[in-house]
Amino acid sequence: MATGSSEMARPSFIRQPGPAQSPRVLAVEGRGRAFPMRLEAGLPLLEAVRQGFAAAGFASGTLRFGPLALSPFAYVIPALSRDGQNAATYSETFRPAGISRLESGALTFGRRDGAPFFHCHALWREADGKRSGGHILPDETILAEDATASAFGIDGALFEANPDPETNFKLFGPVPALATAADGTRAFALRLRPNQCFHAALEGFCREQGFARAVIHGGVGSLIGSAFENGRVTEPFATEVCITRGLVEPDADGVLRAEIDAALVDFTGALAEGRLEYGANPVLMTFELILTEA
Repeated sequence: MATGSSEMARPSFIRQPGPAQSPRVLAVEGRGRAFPMRLEAGLPLLEAVRQGFAAAGFASGTLRFGPLALSPFAYVIPALSRDGQNAATYSETFRPAGISRLESGALTFGRRDGAPFFHCHALWREADGKRSGGHILPDETILAEDATASAFGIDGALFEANPDPETNFKLFGPVPALATAADGTRAFALRLRPNQCFHAALEGFCREQGFARAVIHGGVGSLIGSAFENGRVTEPFATEVCITRGLVEPDADGVLRAEIDAALVDFTGALAEGRLEYGANPVLMTFELILTEA
């Protein structure tokens, strides 16, 4: 599909502005643990998350959200490229009035330009009843009520935003970090590059590491449209996706198979959610997550 096209047939490959980079799966090993994170009302979401990870002794990690109340709140959704500098881009900023209540979402916490930062995609319901989703802006979003999220902190690895020549974006990816603790579960901070099968990439990585079974923590990124097990297909190619549940485990024949539930918004503002169809969902720009051996 040509950059900026509004054609709605779902492609299987999107040309990026820069040359393909290697390796296609970036990974840094560390150790980590899951814990419930208390988020305090009145704080910017970024600061609440920073404090939560710091209190547990971590500088980076992932979150999965359940109910979460935000006000004020700012977000963007995917958009078609306007200048050809990227395969897709972001919309104007939306700032819904009143309290927006998250239904599901995932967040990656790390560092950008030397300061704490996060990458977060979610679905929510706005005060007027409209159900929406998108990419939450860290600096303009405040917690309206106390909440608890499911966190996974990683030690020895850090998600850091750096320029990516392939996509021409500054993207979160794993980098080594000073390990401060010896305990915890073996964990890998991962980033998947564009135009590869999401399921196959995770399965291949697990086989390389000798994992008999693995759990996905967090999970924020984009797919080229989407296909779900229930037959629903998202044809607009630019999406913002969060994983709501993810496992890689043996099937009846003992072969590792990824099983991923996700939610997303596409560039038309349409929402979709459910179990991703196996082998039918290539990565658009990036996907970052933490993978642990179960």
